Amino acid sequence: MTEVVETEGLTKFYGERRGLEDVDLRIHPGEVFGYLGPNGAGKTTTIRLLLDVIRPTRGRMSVLGADPRDAATRARIGYLPGDLALEGRERARDYLAFLGRVRGVPRGRAEALAERLEADLSVPMGKLSKGNRQKVGLIQAFMHEPELLILDEPTSGLDPLVQQEFLAMLREVRVSGRTVLMSSHVLAEVQDVADRVGIVRGGRLVAVEDVAALREKAVRRVEFHFDAPVPREAFENLPGVRDLRVEGTGVICTLDGRPDALIKAAARFTVVHMTSAEPDLEEIFLTYYSDEEGRHARAGVQEPA
Repeated sequence: MTEVVETEGLTKFYGERRGLEDVDLRIHPGEVFGYLGPNGAGKTTTIRLLLDVIRPTRGRMSVLGADPRDAATRARIGYLPGDLALEGRERARDYLAFLGRVRGVPRGRAEALAERLEADLSVPMGKLSKGNRQKVGLIQAFMHEPELLILDEPTSGLDPLVQQEFLAMLREVRVSGRTVLMSSHVLAEVQDVADRVGIVRGGRLVAVEDVAALREKAVRRVEFHFDAPVPREAFENLPGVRDLRVEGTGVICTLDGRPDALIKAAARFTVVHMTSAEPDLEEIFLTYYSDEEGRHARAGVQEPA
């Protein structure tokens, strides 16, 4: 099986500053791959390398089984940049019609996508709001039904309802057997559609996980309320339970990993109410990044500023 994206030792330095270093990445056909990391982590550098916008310092890569420098390969990709610039007095509708003619897109496809995303195509591009500009960017990326979609922070500026429609479009792409690489710093927008995620930090690929495994490893806050006071020792020394507080009928803790042992302990009493705060990306980053920093410190490796 030929990987849609494959990199080996992919590295990019800007002078002495590291943009990306020794990234080995494989994205399988037909999957939605979430590329997660805070701003400045190296996500956009990776994307620009894959699109041959910039050239690597060293390492190798292939996209759709070919060299990304090949113009024919670029035609098989749909791309939404994170800093999309649309200017001028030309209407968005005319801009998309021009792209459609160049790409051989059937008439009406851009309009159908605009209806789904509630995009106003009558506005001159230089006067588009941030949200409408993002919608036009998504339309031009999706309209020719590319084999690979590369989307850099795609939900920026979209309202929640439009975000849900966009995620539905991603699911349709996956069902059709096509592939998506989507960078983001927001776990919530990829957790329902991504098959796997890669976490990048400081220009290094820290981990590649399937979504279920990533959520299992995240730290979450759990709170129980019982119908009567419970003994602290019933919840002490449980696997993954930290920062335990037992106050009267309430038990509050943080949970790292699977909740099985904690749930079984709580089931020995009468639970009146339970809340579990879903892990957010910051908590997951902290989990991975602290581990990564610890490994570098033990190895005597110091991160550049």
